[in-house]
Amino acid sequence: MVYRITISFLIFITSTTLFAQTPSSYDSLKNRIMKLEAGVNEINLNLEQSQRKFQSGILIATLGYTTTIAGGLMLGRENDEAGQALLVAGGITGVIGTYKMVDAFRFLTGRKKKKPKPNY
Repeated sequence: MVYRITISFLIFITSTTLFAQTPSSYDSLKNRIMKLEAGVNEINLNLEQSQRKFQSGILIATLGYTTTIAGGLMLGRENDEAGQALLVAGGITGVIGTYKMVDAFRFLTGRKKKKPKPNY
């Protein structure tokens, strides 16, 4: 009889320690998962911002360099002054578009402009 009580008690003690989960392990796991989800969401946001900036940069650069080519074709003809104006305007527009394309990559590398931390 004493053996049965002792064995029952041992089984009860070992079963409670084996199946008992500490709440802190759940909380830390939950926190890790939430941090991972936040990181993935930030990466997706950066990709979306980069894509929009890159595509608008391509459009602006294409229009600018097309205008430059049109201005170059007009040089030496009756619309020489208009050709020179188109060359300058198209070149400036193309450079702005190229800058936007290059600037889009800062979102991918994580070097986006960060707000300065307040000094308390």
